Amino acid sequence: MPTYDIRTKDGEEKEVLCSISTMEENVKSGEWVVLHKTASSLVSQTGSTLGKTSGDWKDLMKKMKKGSGRGNTINT
Repeated sequence: MPTYDIRTKDGEEKEVLCSISTMEENVKSGEWVVLHKTASSLVSQTGSTLGKTSGDWKDLMKKMKKGSGRGNTINT
């Protein structure tokens, strides 16, 4: 759901998280004036996946790299 910076009838400015249809209804009725629209930001992961894995996985990757021959592109 998007976040809207709004101004109410009373002149109060605040940030509201609501659906588009709710925002449109309040703007049409004159209850709100939309100042700025922003989309919610989502963080799916921070850091690398290899940095969060156990030592066993890293050992397996090293063994695969060693046995794969020249020119391999396995990162350990």
